[in-house]
Amino acid sequence: MQNIPFYQQAFVDYLDGYIQDKEPQSLYQPINYILQLGGKRLRPVLTLMAADIFDCDHKKALNAALSIEVFHNFSLVHDDIMDDAPLRRGQETVHEKWDINTGILSGDAMLIMAYQLFENYDATTFQALAQLFSKTALQVCEGQQYDVDFESRDDVSISEYLKMIEYKTAVLVGAAMEMGAIVAKASQDDILNIYEFGKNLGIAFQLQDDYLDAFGDPETFGKQVGGDIIENKKTYLYLKALEFSNAEEKQQLLHLYSLKPSDQTGKIETIKEVFDASGASLATRKVIEEYTLKAFDILEGLHVSEEKKLLLKTFGQQLMNRNV
Repeated sequence: MQNIPFYQQAFVDYLDGYIQDKEPQSLYQPINYILQLGGKRLRPVLTLMAADIFDCDHKKALNAALSIEVFHNFSLVHDDIMDDAPLRRGQETVHEKWDINTGILSGDAMLIMAYQLFENYDATTFQALAQLFSKTALQVCEGQQYDVDFESRDDVSISEYLKMIEYKTAVLVGAAMEMGAIVAKASQDDILNIYEFGKNLGIAFQLQDDYLDAFGDPETFGKQVGGDIIENKKTYLYLKALEFSNAEEKQQLLHLYSLKPSDQTGKIETIKEVFDASGASLATRKVIEEYTLKAFDILEGLHVSEEKKLLLKTFGQQLMNRNV
């Protein structure tokens, strides 16, 4: 069993060998660009870690880990187009650096490349990975559509929002861990539990991401702080602020979320003040902790050593306490 930086380095080394200069460059340069932008490599690290936890050489899971990372970055390229986002990990988004058509086509190619990586496994493993991947990829698309739909609705419920982030973000974290377990040929019980652990951790991760979108440090967050507010996204912060507000305060918040001023700074700061004053900020931090602890409870059902459970728990605690 290794520490997290070990898995990160092992994955980055493998990714570097995967990236090649190919023709047409106008298709592959944007792919190489987004894959090399960095980030914590959360999902592929979880795939390698899961394989190792179930007594499999992590190197056997590198292609599955790479598939998850390629798919994740494909989804980011297309999400950034839909959100008209200028920054990704502190750098220009693909459609800003090139153009929208390039972003669409390079993203499409990445989806195909993600599937292609499963061809490195035996038939039984290939089938299990492909089935999980197809189900997960479709759920991610459903989650993205829910996210888009919510922007024009004023009646989004907390349960609807949690389903959206489960599909858009958390199922991919769960799938990343399940892929490692599949490669390791773990038992069905362990495969189910490691998926549920990852999914709940993924929900906590997304809730934390939403919180940091409003309250993160712009120097270290890597994305445009306040981006969700600018896009009028109905995040957990917003929904809790509505729940905790009286009729007048609720009307003010609804009004603020209907505005699209040329200078968004004032709107962002005003809404952040509402989040704090209403108690929505505190409620969001609490629910992040709740989902993280739920993930930790699931670990008890895994048929692995206490040392390995502790490594997963430490990973989850680091995610819950991140500031950037």
